[in-house]
Amino acid sequence: MADEDELNEDGSYDDDEEAAAETVVTVEITGLSIFAAIGVSDAEREVGTRILLDVRMDVGECDATVTDLVEDTVDYGKVCQTAWLVAQERQYRTLERLCSVIADRILNDFPVEYVWVKAAKPEPPIPLPVEEVSVEVSREARDE
Repeated sequence: MADEDELNEDGSYDDDEEAAAETVVTVEITGLSIFAAIGVSDAEREVGTRILLDVRMDVGECDATVTDLVEDTVDYGKVCQTAWLVAQERQYRTLERLCSVIADRILNDFPVEYVWVKAAKPEPPIPLPVEEVSVEVSREARDE
């Protein structure tokens, strides 16, 4: 049996069985906590609120499964930074719009085939006991 962690001269791993099988990679971020100016009322947007983001991205076949290089996949740290920046760029009234803008930016800026974004308000401003409210948006990359 070959040593699974043995590197080739080009820096790739020697694993013929994995190379023969089609591998689809999904990158998932769960519970990214951000503070954003979001809400239906002016007062809610002025005060802002904490939002929890979950993001799932289908990368398809990516070279990082062989090369072990972050530049051959989606850098989830950069995706988190992008989602945070989108939330800071402007005020939003709805979670739907925030999720849509984040999804579009990820599709535009990263090599992904599909993205799913969930935004949750753990303390929604409603007069009933609710653990959280959330919205999910999913998008596929367009063939160009």
